[in-house]
Amino acid sequence: MSADEDALCVVLCNAPPDKAEDIARAALEAHLCACVNIVPGVVSLYWWKGELCRDGESTLLLKTRASLVAELTRAIRAAHPYEVPEVIALPIDPDKGNPAYLDWLRAETKPPA
Repeated sequence: MSADEDALCVVLCNAPPDKAEDIARAALEAHLCACVNIVPGVVSLYWWKGELCRDGESTLLLKTRASLVAELTRAIRAAHPYEVPEVIALPIDPDKGNPAYLDWLRAETKPPA
């Protein structure tokens, strides 16, 4: 397995509070991520179609393999009610953090094809 196939990411996604758990469960049941933290009570201000909007949301922190980000993005888009859901992947430094946790994360996600 190459270093790229073994790389890990945290994927950020904001969603309506009543949809956050459904999105998390869909990603987890497909083994596209090992863990999802749902942070409720986020207030998002953003531009949409020329208007400044304000919405209450929940932030999802999905931990996954970098090689699964494209498939995870498709799954989030399929389960998400927004026309353009936020999906941002941030790399996890393999030399920082708890090695046992990072090993667990790899074990609980689909291996690269």
